[in-house]
Amino acid sequence: MENKIDQKHKQKMQLLKSKVDASIAAATIKKGVGILLTGDGKGKSSSALGMALRSLGYGYKVGIVQFIKGAQPSGEAKFFSEIVSNATFYQMGTGFTWETQDRSKDVKAAEASWEVAAKMLSDDAYHLVILDELTYMISFGYLDEERVIKALTQRPKKQSVVVTGRGGGKALKDWADTVSEVRDIKHAFNSGIMALEGVDF
Repeated sequence: MENKIDQKHKQKMQLLKSKVDASIAAATIKKGVGILLTGDGKGKSSSALGMALRSLGYGYKVGIVQFIKGAQPSGEAKFFSEIVSNATFYQMGTGFTWETQDRSKDVKAAEASWEVAAKMLSDDAYHLVILDELTYMISFGYLDEERVIKALTQRPKKQSVVVTGRGGGKALKDWADTVSEVRDIKHAFNSGIMALEGVDF
């Protein structure tokens, strides 16, 4: 015989299940989604790469373009370039803007990277496209926002896209079906702890 605590828990879970079931039944639109992962906390790129693993696990083709990153080695570059066969991985390669200190060079690299991204966004063979740190390219004025939004909007219907980076602006938020903000509550780096291979890069 159930005690009161077990009965109360069961009733609570039954109510929760009915709400979840109703939400599932109401979701009748089948299409790729646009996801914006923003905020000043750690984990935006990591979350996007986790979605890449999910897609690859089902045998889908994945495209990844990393803006800003690429000057130093990273675990994801090694993994997607050397181990995974069903992914296209591209890095802008210039590193962080405060390292290059050369706007014209950064703009040129951003344009070249966008050409790679634009091809992915027009190819329905890609189930998932990740545009890592794209928000910076827009906020710095390296890429034309209107052109970016147009390509994101006109992508194949079944293709999902994840955009990461701080900020992003109203147009990206309006485009996205899902917007998540990662807050910076505490970060090891601010305590003098070095970035860790295999965890941070």
